[in-house]
Amino acid sequence: MTEQKTDPMEVDEVVDGLNAALPLQFRSAMGYTVVGGGLTGVAFHGLAADFRRYAHEELDSARHLIEKVVTLGGEPVVEAAPVEYHDDPHAALRWLIEVETECIEALHAVIPHTGQEGRSEALEHRLEHVIMRKQEQVDALIRAAGAT
Repeated sequence: MTEQKTDPMEVDEVVDGLNAALPLQFRSAMGYTVVGGGLTGVAFHGLAADFRRYAHEELDSARHLIEKVVTLGGEPVVEAAPVEYHDDPHAALRWLIEVETECIEALHAVIPHTGQEGRSEALEHRLEHVIMRKQEQVDALIRAAGAT
């Protein structure tokens, strides 16, 4: 039987990467709350319910990331990245697209450090799930904003 070599998780890098993403993740929840509460105009009225759901999903994802940081022996960052309010709905949507894309990239940057162990696969799949969900939200924002 051939011995399989594993590619171990780079724990310190994973914790650092998750902690770099957490303020952006917190901002996502707050951003959807602020933008959803501040959107005006009949064209944007239907987005409020979607943004409420998005904010809840962002908080749930943040909780999962915090659990992983703590499980790996780290201490989670608890500060949120700055949130902006825009009274122009199109500017608000563009801001959300920009900050959500930044968060997606921060989460994606963790994946190379997860390794090839069982726990690594679980974390990689969690990150991919969060990234996929967030990208679908960004796609919806792009359509709502009329951007390409």
